[in-house]
Amino acid sequence: MNKRSLVSITDYSKEDILEVLKIASEFEKNPNRNLLEGKVVASLFFEPSTRTRLSFETAISRMGGRIVGFSDASSSSTTKGESLKDTTKMVDNYCDLIVMRHPLEGAARFASEVADVPVINAGDGANQHPTQTMLDLYSIYKTQGTLENLNIFMVGDLKYGRTVHSLLQAMSHFNPTFHFISPKELEMPKAYKLFLDELHIPYYEHTELDDVINDADILYMTRVQRERFADPLEYEKVKNVYILKNSMLAGTKDNMKILHPLPRVNEISEDVDDNKKAYYFQQALNGVYTRQAIIFKALDLKW
Repeated sequence: MNKRSLVSITDYSKEDILEVLKIASEFEKNPNRNLLEGKVVASLFFEPSTRTRLSFETAISRMGGRIVGFSDASSSSTTKGESLKDTTKMVDNYCDLIVMRHPLEGAARFASEVADVPVINAGDGANQHPTQTMLDLYSIYKTQGTLENLNIFMVGDLKYGRTVHSLLQAMSHFNPTFHFISPKELEMPKAYKLFLDELHIPYYEHTELDDVINDADILYMTRVQRERFADPLEYEKVKNVYILKNSMLAGTKDNMKILHPLPRVNEISEDVDDNKKAYYFQQALNGVYTRQAIIFKALDLKW
């Protein structure tokens, strides 16, 4: 594996995280920097994406790089039966960096072990989404002024939601308290709760939304992901279980911010959008600066 790959958020130490956040702040001051001149980045999206793919492509374009690849697996040779190994080895010949999203857990790790160039995981199944986590951390830091000692409330699909799994691991460096709000069918997997237990990080589990969020510094909403359910009836049973409404925010803390990895479906009412505590659209913009910083680090670039 190329040591500069980012496949899991655990590939970054606490020091790495803070370094990337500092670099992201520099890109936010001036995102147009010609640091990728002569570099080619392969964008391999085997699974649909809007924000992640477009923010990566924007980041690369603003850094002066070139992009090759595909946004739909149906336009690649995988439809002819080409293996992930062969696709990766072929693309590895053409580029300086690979950005990959894939529906199978572990696909990005496998690609990073096959490729000679760094691989950045843009999401692999229900497993990890480390670049989303870095933009989440940047958003938290910008809105709270710190990452330390925060009350983080995670709501919705905590079983299949790769963003909450990665964020939980990253925030473990900063002495958080977690509150998990989900139906029993979508509760945080036991492995992640054991992870917190081993680190003596407190967490609390709830099944109701409106009576517990007043202590939140960060309210991290997630959608129930239809594509993760093998049984459509199970999805229908839980899809609208939590809907955040503007009236529910009256008693929340002044510093509280609402994050969401997007896209949303019904879990945040549109009447929340104009509330000063809504931060999810700014959060998406932060993805450009953060992904610029991740690319900067992966390619060991210099200012």
